[in-house]
Amino acid sequence: MSHSLLFTFLVTIPIIIQLPYGYCLNQEGRCLQQLKLGFDDPDSFFSDWDDTVSDYTPCHWTGVTCSEPGSGFVVSVDLSNANVAGPFPTVLCRLTGLKYLSLYNNSVNGTLSDDLSTCRTLVHLNLAQNYLTGKLPESLSQLPELKFLDLTGNNFSGEIPASFGSFKKLEALSLVDNLIGGNIPANLGNISTLKQLNLSYNPFAAGEIPAEIGNLTNLEVLWLTDCNLYGPIPDSLSRLSKLVDLDLAVNKLVGPLPSSITELTNVVQIELYNNSLTGELPVKWSKMTSLRLIDVSMNMLTGTLPEELCGLQLESLHVYENEFEGNVHNIISNSSNLYELRLFGNRFTGSLPKDLGKNSRLVWLDVSNNMFTGEIPVNLCRNGGLEELLMIHNSFSGSIPESFSKCRSLKRVRLGYNKFSGEVPAGFWGLPGVTLLELVENSFSGVVGKSIAGARSLCTLNIGYNKFSGELPDEIGNVDSLIEFSGSNNMFSGSLPVSVLKLEQLTKLDLRNNGFYGGIPSGIDSLKKLNELNLANNRFSGNIPDKIGELSVLNYLDLSGNQFSGKVPDGLQNLRLNQLNLSSNLLTGDIPPVYAKKIYINSFVGNPGLCGDIEGLCDGKNVTRGMGYVWLLRSIFVLSGSIFIVGFGWFYFQYRKFKNSKQSIDKSKWTLMSFHKLSFSEYEILGALDEDNVIGRGASGKVYKVVLSNGEAVAVKKLWGGSKKGEDEDLENESGSGPVVDNGFDAEVETLGRIRHKNIVRLWCCGSTKTCKLLVYEYMLNGSLGDLLHSTKSGLLDWPLRYKIAVDASEGLAYLHHDCVPAIVHRDIKSNNILLDGDFGARVADFGVAKVVDSDAKGGNSVSVIAGSCGYIAPEYAYTLRVNEKCDIYSFGVVILELVTGKRPVDPEYGEKDLVKWVCTTLDQKGVDAVFDPKLDSCFKEEICKVLNIGLLCTSPLPINRPSMRRVVKMLHEIGSVDPMKFASKDGKLTPYYYDDASDHGTVG
Repeated sequence: MSHSLLFTFLVTIPIIIQLPYGYCLNQEGRCLQQLKLGFDDPDSFFSDWDDTVSDYTPCHWTGVTCSEPGSGFVVSVDLSNANVAGPFPTVLCRLTGLKYLSLYNNSVNGTLSDDLSTCRTLVHLNLAQNYLTGKLPESLSQLPELKFLDLTGNNFSGEIPASFGSFKKLEALSLVDNLIGGNIPANLGNISTLKQLNLSYNPFAAGEIPAEIGNLTNLEVLWLTDCNLYGPIPDSLSRLSKLVDLDLAVNKLVGPLPSSITELTNVVQIELYNNSLTGELPVKWSKMTSLRLIDVSMNMLTGTLPEELCGLQLESLHVYENEFEGNVHNIISNSSNLYELRLFGNRFTGSLPKDLGKNSRLVWLDVSNNMFTGEIPVNLCRNGGLEELLMIHNSFSGSIPESFSKCRSLKRVRLGYNKFSGEVPAGFWGLPGVTLLELVENSFSGVVGKSIAGARSLCTLNIGYNKFSGELPDEIGNVDSLIEFSGSNNMFSGSLPVSVLKLEQLTKLDLRNNGFYGGIPSGIDSLKKLNELNLANNRFSGNIPDKIGELSVLNYLDLSGNQFSGKVPDGLQNLRLNQLNLSSNLLTGDIPPVYAKKIYINSFVGNPGLCGDIEGLCDGKNVTRGMGYVWLLRSIFVLSGSIFIVGFGWFYFQYRKFKNSKQSIDKSKWTLMSFHKLSFSEYEILGALDEDNVIGRGASGKVYKVVLSNGEAVAVKKLWGGSKKGEDEDLENESGSGPVVDNGFDAEVETLGRIRHKNIVRLWCCGSTKTCKLLVYEYMLNGSLGDLLHSTKSGLLDWPLRYKIAVDASEGLAYLHHDCVPAIVHRDIKSNNILLDGDFGARVADFGVAKVVDSDAKGGNSVSVIAGSCGYIAPEYAYTLRVNEKCDIYSFGVVILELVTGKRPVDPEYGEKDLVKWVCTTLDQKGVDAVFDPKLDSCFKEEICKVLNIGLLCTSPLPINRPSMRRVVKMLHEIGSVDPMKFASKDGKLTPYYYDDASDHGTVG
């Protein structure tokens, strides 16, 4: 028996020696390995989470911390920014000593279950910036040790559970940027330990700020921006004696700012902008010695700024767009820490302090749209940090201080619409960082300095309506970033510098009402992006270059009031001009046929030698000896034409009589359903469905433009009965109609008949007979985005307009996905289904294949037929036939890529690729510049890059990685309204300093 045991032992030893260490991995390590198996890990974050550990514990794995080295008890798991994806790993609750858990900024999805209540030791839980959905678990409040809970930036919905008022030790609660509804619970005031309450950017139901919030006497941060709050600010907030940050911005708060707010002696910043507060600011601010930022802009506050503010060490003062008045001299002159001062849009008077900027680090100054007088303080840029100087629409006088020639930090200068005079300092023209220089409507004199060659960042130069004189320097051609140059109504002279032809980014050149002479340089066709050319009322002479006709995006041309001679170039017929004015010159010969129409008569008057088939232009000087033969030929043509017209008229009358008799029968069988109060009848619509009014057609019907008797226009889609199921025809037309299937009529009526949104096309009414069906929409003057973007008129769409269209369309889609109950999936988002009104406002259109989705259906709702258009269809949709909001988001991402690249979603240029794959490949091989539409201005490159990133995010191959439409809207808005420099991080809270610079609308840079 002993020999047998010895044999067994000797055999077993090598087997034990060969066992991998993983077989000895402790229980905590095995739990973490289950977590690893449940996640996708494209970046190999878990590469060292293996079995080969020498101490049997996971304590040396990336992101894992144990209580003591070698103890094996995990106390912290930090997977922040790991780029992992998958459902929340409840297996972590088996770690008996886990205190810290962070999955921040990943793609964790699905819902949170009540199993989290078993993580009894958790102190810190951070699940921010993921894709979690569903309701907030009520059991979270049962975690007895929890102090920090951050669920920011997910898609949680429903209401805040009542149980959240029973946390025992919670110090920070952040639910920012979710889809949480209902009201803010009053019982949150029971969490006596709370230091941070961050609930901003949620679609709460309209409600007041709970007075019980005042019971949170340990609160340091109260962040309730954009929470749909109304009513007054409760006095109870004055009990928050430890409060450092009070942010109630972007709500509907009314009434005066309570005087008790000055009792918050520890407050550092107060943000109440974009509400409806009224009355005067309270007094007695002197006790608030910690206060550094006040933002009460965009309210309806009145009166003067309290003198007590002058004793504070303010760093930032925002009171713009109210009705404040009086002198602010004392308040801002004693603020030695001031770095941001925005007072625009009030009624302030007096002058700015002479020492403003001398003892402070001023960066942004905006005092526009007030009644200020006096001169520019010479010390504004003394400390070399001034970036924005905005003073438009006041009564400032004097000259620009010489010291500003050395202010190399300046980026944006707007001094227009004042009473400034004198010469501009020579060095001021060439500041290298300035992107916008606006001196319009003053009395500046002197010349444009040659130092302008150094202004390498300048995009917009507006110096019109002054007294500048002399010649434009050749050095202006070195400002290769220049997009707009307006120098009208001055006293410039000399010839137009040939160096101007080097400004390849130039879209606008306005030099009207000056004394320029000579000819237009012959290489004018090099300005490929020129959209507006205005040289009116100068002394230009010579021939108008035929090369102007090669400026494909030019739509405004005014050369009137000069001494141009010769013929009108035939090349002008290649242009699609909204404005043409060649009047009051010395032009001769015939007018090109395209413009030989009476509507253009004002474009050519005042040219004695010019003639054409426009009554009133020819004055008899071109009559020749052969005129008799001309009159004979004309008489023959007139007689023949008269006979033809009479015959055609008789035939047309008989045809109309027959048609009207037929229509009278159809009208009697017509059934009409209206969705708005109508100013027209069905008979007015039916009577106008002529071939002359057709603006689009397809296999399923036609689209008409109908001008009503009141002068308004509507778009009418006429669908024939019996269209085949599955058809996917496009009615390519100005109303942007898309695919029509057998139930397209019912889908459009059901969808558009019950929704209302400014970015959804309006369905006025519908009607039907046995043979056809009609849908009557609002008429969109600028047609569809696709038609405009992919035509010769694409130059009309500069980047600001494209950005605006993207924002409008995203808001329309977000409404369908998040605000409609149940949610609506469009299923055919494309540029041809985004329509543009007269102001280029965008509307989502064509709901013929829209589908109501069941939010409880896992993975989406099944469909039997694929809807959509080639190049826009999400990859998973094609093979799963499961439809949800993510399909629309993919399609919208393709539209964003269209706006950025100017290219179609499918094109032979891509080979077997589509636009999404082409963009990704081109980015890798050639860089970002090769992707941008060459018609777009390089000044907007940073903003275009950000929008491109959103498009790429929306077109991610994995649906889970695509953001919600609500988040897309937010990201787009942030690109246009938030300066990335205006972010501060305090106590774990990322606080955006939003501002809407109303005095600065429509500027570049």
